[in-house]
Amino acid sequence: MFHLRTCAAKLRPLTASQTVKTFSQNKSAAIRTFQQIRCYSAPVAAEPFLSGTSSNYVEEMYCAWLENPKSVHKSWDVFFRNTNAGAPPGTAYQSPLSLGRSSLTTVAHAQSLVEAQPNIDKLVEDHLAVQSLIRAYQIRGHHVAQLDPLGILDADLDSSVPADIISSTDKLDLAVFKERLRMLTVGGFYGLDESDLDKVFHLPTTTFIGGQESALPLREIIRRLEMAYCQHIGVEFMFINDLEQCQWIRQKFETPGIMQFTNEEKRTLLARLVRSTRFEEFLQRKWSSEKRFGLEGCEVLIPALKTIIDKSSENGVDYVIMGMPHRGRLNVLANVIRKELEQIFCQFDSKLEAADEGSGDMKYHLGMYHRRINRVTDRNITLSLVANPSHLEAADPVVMGKTKAEQFYCGDTEGKKVMSILLHGDAAFAGQGIVYETFHLSDLPSYTTHGTVHVVVNNQIGFTTDPRMARSSPYPTDVARVVNAPIFHVNSDDPEAVMYVCKVAAEWRSTFHKDVVVDLVCYRRNGHNEMDEPMFTQPLMYKQIRKQKPVLQKYAEVLVSQGVVNQPEYEEEISKYDKICEEAFTRSKDEKILHIKHWLDSPWPGFFTLDGQPRSMSCPSTGLEEDILAHIGNVASSVPVENFTIHGGLSRILKTRKELVTNRTVDWALAEYMAFGSLLKEGIHVRLSGQDVERGTFSHRHHVLHDQNVDKRTCIPMNHLWPNQAPYTVCNSSLSEYGVLGFELGFAMASPNALVLWEAQFGDFNNMAQCIIDQFICPGQAKWVRQNGIVLLLPHGMEGMGPEHSSARPERFLQMCNDDPDVLPDLQEDNFDINQLYDCNWIVVNCSTPGNFFHVLRRQILLPFRKPLIIFTPKSLLRHPEARTSFDEMLPGTHFHRVIPEDGPAAQNPDTVKRLLFCTGKVYYDLTRERKARDMAEQVAITRIEQLSPFPFDLLLKEAQKYPNAELAWCQEEHKNQGYYDYVKPRLRTTIDRAKPVWYAGREPAAAPATGNKKTHLTELQRFLDTAFDLDAFKKFS
Repeated sequence: MFHLRTCAAKLRPLTASQTVKTFSQNKSAAIRTFQQIRCYSAPVAAEPFLSGTSSNYVEEMYCAWLENPKSVHKSWDVFFRNTNAGAPPGTAYQSPLSLGRSSLTTVAHAQSLVEAQPNIDKLVEDHLAVQSLIRAYQIRGHHVAQLDPLGILDADLDSSVPADIISSTDKLDLAVFKERLRMLTVGGFYGLDESDLDKVFHLPTTTFIGGQESALPLREIIRRLEMAYCQHIGVEFMFINDLEQCQWIRQKFETPGIMQFTNEEKRTLLARLVRSTRFEEFLQRKWSSEKRFGLEGCEVLIPALKTIIDKSSENGVDYVIMGMPHRGRLNVLANVIRKELEQIFCQFDSKLEAADEGSGDMKYHLGMYHRRINRVTDRNITLSLVANPSHLEAADPVVMGKTKAEQFYCGDTEGKKVMSILLHGDAAFAGQGIVYETFHLSDLPSYTTHGTVHVVVNNQIGFTTDPRMARSSPYPTDVARVVNAPIFHVNSDDPEAVMYVCKVAAEWRSTFHKDVVVDLVCYRRNGHNEMDEPMFTQPLMYKQIRKQKPVLQKYAEVLVSQGVVNQPEYEEEISKYDKICEEAFTRSKDEKILHIKHWLDSPWPGFFTLDGQPRSMSCPSTGLEEDILAHIGNVASSVPVENFTIHGGLSRILKTRKELVTNRTVDWALAEYMAFGSLLKEGIHVRLSGQDVERGTFSHRHHVLHDQNVDKRTCIPMNHLWPNQAPYTVCNSSLSEYGVLGFELGFAMASPNALVLWEAQFGDFNNMAQCIIDQFICPGQAKWVRQNGIVLLLPHGMEGMGPEHSSARPERFLQMCNDDPDVLPDLQEDNFDINQLYDCNWIVVNCSTPGNFFHVLRRQILLPFRKPLIIFTPKSLLRHPEARTSFDEMLPGTHFHRVIPEDGPAAQNPDTVKRLLFCTGKVYYDLTRERKARDMAEQVAITRIEQLSPFPFDLLLKEAQKYPNAELAWCQEEHKNQGYYDYVKPRLRTTIDRAKPVWYAGREPAAAPATGNKKTHLTELQRFLDTAFDLDAFKKFS
């Protein structure tokens, strides 16, 4: 009650003379602590009883009056009412009532004074109404801001003006205001009237429109709110639930006169606009019939990006990683990254020969890496533009992952040195789910890049689709609201407004290390590409665009009228850049060979030779000394932190691990532990990411231990192996495949000296990330000459768990392998196996032993080059008693086995073998169990193909020749139209020069990967096992 009354007292109207001297307003962004404040209008000298110790008495009376006006003498009631009503000095006090005849007269006089005071409730209501009005502008002002440069669309897809905002395009035209005011007051929305326009109101602490003033007339309050929120900038921020951040934004946009530019800044802006505009015009003149996805209609993007980079460089950033779609990409490469113009121009030459391996890519998909001096800050800055496919927004998580990696390697734990900028199209930003997935990585501990600046090139159209058909949300940027990212909409035909917004965005990221969105509301002067006719579908829009004056011309006219530049200076700037383009065009004619590696976005200095070749074509042994194996095993089976209570079930798991180490044996989890731990000892960072990877989907890994008594207390034993080891990162991801795999791919791009792994919860779910697999991992080196050593761990196996928990779809990965099934390579070539790996686009393995899993992980780093590694990992084998490997198979001199041949009785008498079964993975254990049950160890040999691609032609030829009388069959647990059969059969046939048929033993073709019925599953299993060991099964086909 006391605070409420005190606030009511402070909300009384002020006289004009009092607007200068009033309560000081605390503009600090920190959270305010409200204290009891008493302020009397009259100076102490004017009130004779307000002196000395009397003030304590007065204070007690005032507190009592606030609680209950009737609890004090009538004279005090009159005094306090007069004071709060703003009575001038000396008049608030009225003499106490006398005991004489004049008492009745005095009472009447006092009563009249009280009744004459304004109604305090009305004062409170008016001030609250003004505060509500201010808040309404802050919340919804962007809905009526003039954002569309064409003036024909509403940027938020809603033509109605919010009912609680008084606004007009005529800057508060009085007639419009009166009509709007009548509509608002008749229904009693605010309770304000036209007579209130010149009344002075106290400003709340949640606005900065007053500048140095703490009170303003209502008319001026509205005018300033209009200028702050309803012009060419629309600010969305009131959904942010942090007071400091909201206050920071209010201060940046509400403070009077804050958006000021020096003449030098204006000239720089003009020069950048000249380069942006004339670059596109030059390309149009020279190659009018070529697709280039130009920037016409949003030329302001170039100075916008440069402003963000300048401001970030000023704040200490020295590495900026960018991702963007194809529109405007060549312009960004030329004028932001500063790619040599002749290298861009020669891309248009149809006679240019490709010098690099692979397919190459379109010029508007290529990336770039460049280090240069920032001319504004005079500081070094490195710029990297990540190559991207046409799959819009697919590069978003890749950029984030690369940024995270660069921050990690330079120890930038707060994102002060390395940052990312992502460019988007309006339709893709609203329509592509990967945007949402990427946003949700932005503040996760192991994925945050401490803020990304998002710039949306809002053409207000998607190819031919109107925004009203392309999204349900008011703005294309509404997805950013889920992470409390402020959104700054800006009319792109106001370059100074754009520059200011970009400065604020860069400052926001530097201050709060959180995401921010700049929405450049613009238009697309041409069609989707330069050959497209947009009038078919958007006739009215493009009629207006045809009449639209280019932003460069508009801004030049403004600066000339302001006297900032004159016409000759402007024309000289244009001719100077035109000359630069012409000279570069002349030099481009000398380019005869296209070097895609000149467009590399992630160079690895020192890893390759100067001409980009591996330093050797051999791979050392992947084995380890026994004492290293034992040490890692002992740490893996212990808790290296004191007073740490683990779960009882985990104690049993660690005890079992200890027994395995004592017996010089490893299971799957220990093999992985030893591979990771040994690489950490060698200074190789290991990062394992994915859903539930810390424990492991199948509760086998347990790389993060949790104290059972202390919340959030964890221990990662892998980080306690060696004193100077590399760090180990293991992190449960969000429930995302597309976004997280893209992130890890980007992380792996940054350095070859890291083992980066992504594990699917079940291999079946990798198709949620199919775009990253198809567009980046599989063809990345072919398109962009960019190697990547990412590892995909995909749990796979038919174990009766239904169609969604059985198959990692190996057929898809094998179908995308780039080797020829009909051509037998030169098996006598030196380092045949390494050359095969170097020539392939990725490596596909399905290990059947923990030891081979150990070796293939270590080989991934010890190879002199990098290739993606796809591993189909087991489920039941994790605890299978036969799936064990002795230390002897992991010691120095041992290697990964591409093929594991038969080593039983059949191998001792190969001439008597009737059938040679080839298989891969878990089914081997089903086959050996069945062979043992049938006592056919001498008649049937079983050979495991551990590395499916590149195909081990050399080793399999030896196996086929070893058993001259055996018929050949491929056995798999997958259905015939799935799995490995269609990949293996033609290659096996090529290996044996088609001398024999290759028969099939496995499940029949099916639409679903697996049955959901346990009995059917077992029936199918037994059926193909019967086929595999029935020596007469294929005679009817002979």
